[in-house]
Amino acid sequence: MTGYAQARAMENGWSLRVTIRSVNHRFLDMHLRLPEGFEPLEPRIRQIVRERVRRGHLDITLHYELAGPAAVGVNQEVAAAYLQAVNVLRKQFNISTEPELGSILRLPGVIGPPARSIEAELERLDAVVARCMLESLDKLDRMRADEADHLRDEMAARLRTISGLASKVQTLAERARPAFARRLSLRLKELLAEAPLDPARIAQEAAIAAERSDVSEELARLHSHVQQFGSLLVSASDVGKKLDFLLQEMQRETNTLLSKTPGNEAEGLEITQLALEIKSEIEKLREQVQNIE
Repeated sequence: MTGYAQARAMENGWSLRVTIRSVNHRFLDMHLRLPEGFEPLEPRIRQIVRERVRRGHLDITLHYELAGPAAVGVNQEVAAAYLQAVNVLRKQFNISTEPELGSILRLPGVIGPPARSIEAELERLDAVVARCMLESLDKLDRMRADEADHLRDEMAARLRTISGLASKVQTLAERARPAFARRLSLRLKELLAEAPLDPARIAQEAAIAAERSDVSEELARLHSHVQQFGSLLVSASDVGKKLDFLLQEMQRETNTLLSKTPGNEAEGLEITQLALEIKSEIEKLREQVQNIE
């Protein structure tokens, strides 16, 4: 969603420039800066943007100024007021010196753009503003498309990393099941000393404990979310919010995986380390997704 673009137009003695700056945002947030008299064009500008942009913080600025000979004029009313004031002072203080024309022209407000009514040209300005808006949005789209290509490649690489880490967790979890049962049996023997142990009871307790620490469902859902995420990356636009939701689900599955990780044994510690790496990659994806519309 990050980008910058501008478009210009010159007509009938005036120039118009439209600039658009875009940064990431959860929703569409437009800030418009319009010259005085352009307020009636604001609804049209907002409509044009909403038809092209779905998410992002946009700063849109319109610059309008007179150009060429039309930009310079003499404000005769202001000049006449200065001359009248000078003549009053001459009579009051009996000064014979005539005022210099150059001095009068240098006084504030005498030389400057002639007064022109924006309302008289608003209809034509509306068409020019719309054309400049569309041109700048086209440029903004091209800039964001270039950024999207790099972002897509980077995010796809992070997805592959998450898949690889999840596969390692799956292998460790399967290897940990029999080891967990053996550790449970040894622990029970230590606690009960010489008391006889019922193998069936040990198997039952081991099965219950293994079920509580089973992460196969979480891993299956995590793999599914990763596949959906990858499919959305190569699909059409308007996927930012969907990707946000998938990342929330991926984070939830990883948190559950961490809560089920058994004990301080070697396999458990390794699974915890891998799950933390998965969380780190998900967080990096969350930062990048903020730039996806």
